[in-house]
Amino acid sequence: MAEEGQAELTVDTELRGDPSVQVYINGAAQFVSFDEGRPGRDDAPQSTSALERAKPEPQPQAPPAVQQEAGRPATPLLAALQKLPPLPTADRKGTIQIQPTPEELQAMENLLQRVPASFTPADRELLLRAYLVASYAHREQRRHSGEPYVLHPIAVATILAELRLDVDTLAAGLLHDVVEDTQFDLAYLREYFGGDIANLVDGVTKLKRINELSNAQQGIADAKAESLRKMFLAMVDDVRVVIIKLADRLHNMRTLGSQKKHKQKRIARETLDIFAPLANRLGIWQIKWELEDLSFRYLEPNTYRELAKAMQQKREEREKWVARIKRELEELLAKAGIPAEVSGRPKHIYSIYRKMKRKDVDFDQIYDIHGFRIIVETEAQCYAALGVVHSNYRPIPGEFDDYIANPKDNMYRSLHTAVLSKRSGKPMEIQIRTREMHEIAEYGIAAHWQYKEQKKHDARFQEKIAWLRQLMEWRQEVTDAREFVDGMKTDVFNDRVYVFTPQGDVIDLPAGSTPIDFAYAIHTELGHRCRGANIRGRLVPLDYKLQNGDQVTIIAAKRGGPSRDWLNPNLEYVATQRARSKIRAWLRKQGREENIQRGRQMLEKEMKRLAINESFESMAKLFNYDKVDDFLAAIGYGDINSQHLAQKVLEKERRERERARWEELEREGGEKGAEGRRRSSATDGFRVQGVEGLLTHLGRCCNPVPGDAIVGYVTKGRGVTIHRTVCPNVANIVRRGQENRLIDVQWAADPEATFPVSIQVSAYDRSGLMRDVAALVADEHINMISVEAVTGQKDNLAVINATLEIRDAAQLTRILTKIDRLPNVVEARRKVS
Repeated sequence: MAEEGQAELTVDTELRGDPSVQVYINGAAQFVSFDEGRPGRDDAPQSTSALERAKPEPQPQAPPAVQQEAGRPATPLLAALQKLPPLPTADRKGTIQIQPTPEELQAMENLLQRVPASFTPADRELLLRAYLVASYAHREQRRHSGEPYVLHPIAVATILAELRLDVDTLAAGLLHDVVEDTQFDLAYLREYFGGDIANLVDGVTKLKRINELSNAQQGIADAKAESLRKMFLAMVDDVRVVIIKLADRLHNMRTLGSQKKHKQKRIARETLDIFAPLANRLGIWQIKWELEDLSFRYLEPNTYRELAKAMQQKREEREKWVARIKRELEELLAKAGIPAEVSGRPKHIYSIYRKMKRKDVDFDQIYDIHGFRIIVETEAQCYAALGVVHSNYRPIPGEFDDYIANPKDNMYRSLHTAVLSKRSGKPMEIQIRTREMHEIAEYGIAAHWQYKEQKKHDARFQEKIAWLRQLMEWRQEVTDAREFVDGMKTDVFNDRVYVFTPQGDVIDLPAGSTPIDFAYAIHTELGHRCRGANIRGRLVPLDYKLQNGDQVTIIAAKRGGPSRDWLNPNLEYVATQRARSKIRAWLRKQGREENIQRGRQMLEKEMKRLAINESFESMAKLFNYDKVDDFLAAIGYGDINSQHLAQKVLEKERRERERARWEELEREGGEKGAEGRRRSSATDGFRVQGVEGLLTHLGRCCNPVPGDAIVGYVTKGRGVTIHRTVCPNVANIVRRGQENRLIDVQWAADPEATFPVSIQVSAYDRSGLMRDVAALVADEHINMISVEAVTGQKDNLAVINATLEIRDAAQLTRILTKIDRLPNVVEARRKVS
């Protein structure tokens, strides 16, 4: 709103097609022409580009930044823009002059109304200068929807203002696309806006500039991984970069309707998998729930519409019930002398959908689609309010969580309980928190900038940054982008377990972590020397999965190092990327010859177990190693494990089978061969940017088969040609500057498809041997097609031959490893007839 004594400006948006726009100044309607004199009109004066070409001459006074005709009313925003000191153009040959559209002015008014009241006049001037540069820089650009591009950075800055971030972040939000898309560079921003804003813009720009930095041979999948990697690296340097990126993604999701269907699905999937969990990890609830609902809307449009319609139909009945419960709670709390603010809130559509999926029920069977929130003044009043709730409503057992005494790692603090309402017996969720806790819950790490004067909030913010830095301290040791992202998905996005040191300190680890992960989280040297663990007075094995509340004491040797077996994913000794990186770093410090010898032993054992009839040289070529010793050393270092070996070999076998099948279809020719090829395409098929059924054909230069990493090339008139990502022709396409014709393609084969694998188990005969093997196979959800046991062999050996339906290489190596660890088993290996 305008301050007292100033004119208030609003724009009638219904008149966007008319160059004369109705502007209300203190309630009086006037018509103002914004478009006169814009470039492209016959009566236009000399354009800005012409001014830039003119040789600059000293002027006693620079023209105002906003050109205004005589008689145009001086609105507060226009007047403030005209008072700004002149800013030079990117080439320094002229000064910036803009002619803002009505939409721009309205968007900027909206932004300025939402900035925190603590902003000084100097802060507001900084925002106007940032807008001036953004409007000028994007003056000729349009979005897919057709609207002026500058509305996007203004919307991003508005989202950041709603999160109550500092002025530097808002200015960077306005300028976040300037360096990437226009002639303005970082040096310009650093000179006229300062180093902090320039660094924020640089951080956001780096997240997007991935195609130039990633190797063309890596293909599109790795380019995405590289993008995410840069994002997380930027987070550690300044977390505000990621908050700007989240605001950017949120506005893009709000305007996703102008994109094509396949792009909508791809962007929505990426948002739901990466950005919404990231917002949750940073505790920014406002952005998290909206990203989830918007993604769900595009990924499952029919389900989204059905749920929204169902919620609307019962709206009146629910609102009456919510009003009654809200009134009851207010009366009960007032009677107890607890000043409180009570609100009822509908749950978000995606959270209701997840509950329906988790409980496998219909919408009609979900009763707690509303939650209630009680906001009090002090922490003591939180527990007093909880007592009032539990003494008047029946608590549901096991549904109480105290996040005040045990805060979540994203700084969230609150009391959660679920109770049954008095009359209907409906379950309802209630959250109780202080006003300060509520701010943290809504804005997460962004709340730091609201409280920068208060030491306790700074301390909490520093703890959060310390956690991010600890999480990333192994980043320099990881060179593969995809491995980095896989590690981040494990360490950041999985559920967490909270365990205690012997001194009572809380250690936060991903779910599935082991004592080895715990030891490395405490100290690298303790991890290296870890030999066992004691949990609540009980010895546990190193592959024990830690549970919430465990108090862990590590049993360490005086000297020694980690075992290579710890890196074997089938043995499940470690779950965190930090531990894996530290183990690999230790192994790399050992002698190369020792690692080559160890690698040779491991390869021989694995080739025998998987019945691989290949030479070391051909195995090295499968992994793109020219020298066998380098390949063996990589196995010794732990860079290549048994699962990698099995994956490569099984992929090769599958490719050979597929190639043989295609060659047979080609030989058959005619109608029979064509029909066979159509059936094969329908079975394997491709998803081109998430869409199946488009015209595709395989490139004859590289002959990709299911299992290969692939990319599509858009041809002229012949649909999409499918190439392997390592195909030399793909590199040539990139070299010619035609990478915009490369698109994402995936195999559309059935993920549940299996193939038969014969295994042989040799063991010293004992009672229950066959039962134990069958139980392990069943636990892994593997179907056993046939089994035969032969006993009475030499040395009391028993031999079990079985055929299993295996889904992938990881499943095969896992089941062989687990059988190998059974008592009395001598060997478990793949059998080739």
